[in-house]
Amino acid sequence: MVRAVAALTSVLTLAALPARALASSPPKLDVKAAALIEAGTGQRLYGMNAAATLSIASATKIMTALVVLEHARLGQVFAAPAYSLAAVDSQIGLQAGQRMDVADLIAAMMLPSADDAAHDLAYNIGGGSVDRFVAMMNARAAQLGLAHTHYSTPVGLDTPGNHSSASDLVALARYALRTQPFLRHLVAMPKAKLRIGNETRTVANLNTLVGRVPWVNGVKTGHTLDAGYVLVGSGTRGGMTLISAVLGASSESAREADTLALLTWGFDNFRLAKPVSIGQVVTRLPVRGRQGLSAALLAAGSFSRVVPKRAPVTTVLHVPRELKGPLRKGAVAGSQVVLQGGVPVASIPLRLARAVPAPPPGVSPTTILGPFTLVLLVLLLGVAVVRGRRERLTARRVAGQRQE
Repeated sequence: MVRAVAALTSVLTLAALPARALASSPPKLDVKAAALIEAGTGQRLYGMNAAATLSIASATKIMTALVVLEHARLGQVFAAPAYSLAAVDSQIGLQAGQRMDVADLIAAMMLPSADDAAHDLAYNIGGGSVDRFVAMMNARAAQLGLAHTHYSTPVGLDTPGNHSSASDLVALARYALRTQPFLRHLVAMPKAKLRIGNETRTVANLNTLVGRVPWVNGVKTGHTLDAGYVLVGSGTRGGMTLISAVLGASSESAREADTLALLTWGFDNFRLAKPVSIGQVVTRLPVRGRQGLSAALLAAGSFSRVVPKRAPVTTVLHVPRELKGPLRKGAVAGSQVVLQGGVPVASIPLRLARAVPAPPPGVSPTTILGPFTLVLLVLLLGVAVVRGRRERLTARRVAGQRQE
């Protein structure tokens, strides 16, 4: 719904409304911490102890994958270093010297959560030093503003100094999925075929929601004694993608049930509203002195926002009744204000699609005022003439009566 208002306003910076207004109560989760965001906007829809610093197990490997993808080619081949596996390690059984390409190593690390694949990648990207690779992970966490995150391992085993939070995990997953198409495609696969040396092997995704629930498309599982059961999840429905994190669940089935409940609550209660798109022709205004000419106003930016499904989102135009040139192409000539439930939440500048010429020289005021005003002036002039005639006739009659 768009209403025109005859006023010109400047760009506004407006406060955001709480996204959870009008939404039903979130599900009760039996976890230590949890978070839910919308991927496109980054809006937080839910948090429970979201900033708490906790062990994260193999959710660590999201950062391992990001750093690898930012420093290596997918087709690059690495030879596995010697690696002593602990009894609790997930692994694909790499032997020292076995060769795999980066794409398959990342798949082994992310789907069956192979620790030996993570160690292989860290050792080789770190130039023969896993510690150097871990320093790269921490530097990247600082660059991304992950305030509750620190790494001491690329694998995610329980080691001092390896921790994060639910809010940091969803923020990291959002960035990694947006910037790394290979990773986004990979974590949505229930299975993958890997080539290990001369052998081809099929591995399964430990996140069994992928493939079982049609709209679930990621991201990473984790489990250690300290961390409990961890799952960073994602799903896409109705053009909206949500990313969740649950930490400290009691079992694999519990972390999946809680993830599914949290994502489902988000999709059932919220929608992604996109009332304004950059470059969209929002309105056309008449140009003073140029009969029949109108100027298109384009939205200078896009606006999207997650809102409760029952919350109305409308827009109001703040523009003049007409434009007076000369005005250059791209000049701001108004704004479109977005309202959520009647409350302003954003203001988008409107720019001219083309330059607006000045009124032609010698244009009469009636021409500038336009045909409607001209008709009105003619009518008023006619009324004045008739009134004048009546007054003269009345004066003559009065004069005649006096003479009699």
